[in-house]
Formats: sequence, C-alpha cells, structure tokens
Amino acid sequence: MMAKVKAFMDRYVEKFISRKFLAWVTASGLCYHGFVSSEDWVAVTLAYVGSEALIDAAVAWRHGHKDNS
Repeated sequence: MMAKVKAFMDRYVEKFISRKFLAWVTASGLCYHGFVSSEDWVAVTLAYVGSEALIDAAVAWRHGHKDNS
C-alpha cells in the first residue's frame, strides 16, 4: 500500500510543485524571517531558476525534443 502511495506522490507532486517554485518559496521564507536580505533573495532565486532552465534546455536538446508543457 505504501509503495502505491509513494508512486502516486512521486508522479503527481513533481508535476504540481517544481523545484523552481520550491526554491522561490524557500528563499521567500528566509527573506521574510530576516535570514537573507532582499538582494540575496533576488540572487538566490535568479541563480536557481536560471540554472534549472539551462538544465531543462540541455536535456531537451540532448534528447532531441521540446517539452511543450
């Protein structure tokens, strides 16, 4: 039963909550609580979102298709 639940969660949670969004939420929480400045928040968010976009593009190029989702 747990294997089915884990498989469901892996399949659908990955679609609904991307790592980019999770990085943004984490940086926002840290900024809200004063652990990072607003400038650091922008740097962390841009660096992670940009690196993820680059990785996504490289994977699409390597496999010869474009993800239209």
